[in-house]
Amino acid sequence: RHAQAHEFCHLRYVVAGAERLSESVRQLWQDKFGLQILEGYGATETAPVLSVNTPAANRPGSVGRFLPQIEWRLSPVPGITRGGLLHVRGPNLMSGYLRHDRPGTLHPVSSSEGDGWYDTGDVAEVDADGFVYLVGRVKRFAKVAGEMVSLELVELLAQASSPAASHAASTLPDAARGEAVVLFTTDASLSRESLQRKARELGYAELVVPRKLVWLESLPLLGSGKLDYVTLRGMAQGACLTSGGE
Repeated sequence: RHAQAHEFCHLRYVVAGAERLSESVRQLWQDKFGLQILEGYGATETAPVLSVNTPAANRPGSVGRFLPQIEWRLSPVPGITRGGLLHVRGPNLMSGYLRHDRPGTLHPVSSSEGDGWYDTGDVAEVDADGFVYLVGRVKRFAKVAGEMVSLELVELLAQASSPAASHAASTLPDAARGEAVVLFTTDASLSRESLQRKARELGYAELVVPRKLVWLESLPLLGSGKLDYVTLRGMAQGACLTSGGE
């Protein structure tokens, strides 16, 4: 936001990973610096790249195509109709884990797909041209009134409603609906009504609109700069909910 256009004039490629690239950031870089951000995806266990867009093959919204020699499979996830749980294997996959309770012993990688396969924990879909789209983390779905709701979709809704603020979704138990979605936001003026209007505009289901909103001056972060969802989940289940509203 504060940089001048000439400060990035020598950059040839800009690649984003670790967190989903927001459309507002993508557009800002394009308009201000004339640079197209290439989004990629991977895991520490895959050294660390699995897929990436390139200047010659870039599909915004996707995380690109898989690198050569990477095999992939999608397994069904109960309650999730779009995409499947992504399993991968290839020459870039690590040999295994070293665990503190058995020092010096290598625990080979395996998943429900068999030995040598790595369960990414991500729900993904792959289009006919091989571009990968991430639906969300398996652990980042809430079961609301019997339906699976992506917490990342809740955050995208909030971002579309209030682009300048920061938002994060979590859950808390709900006796009537199984789970309820809680939205933490740095926008004190954001309301459930405004979220409902934006959801109708974007064609989102009513279940995507969070039941409770909690305002924070800033969202808790990990040392890596990523959102601290463990802390947020504890806050969602704690007394801080008294500061939010239905």
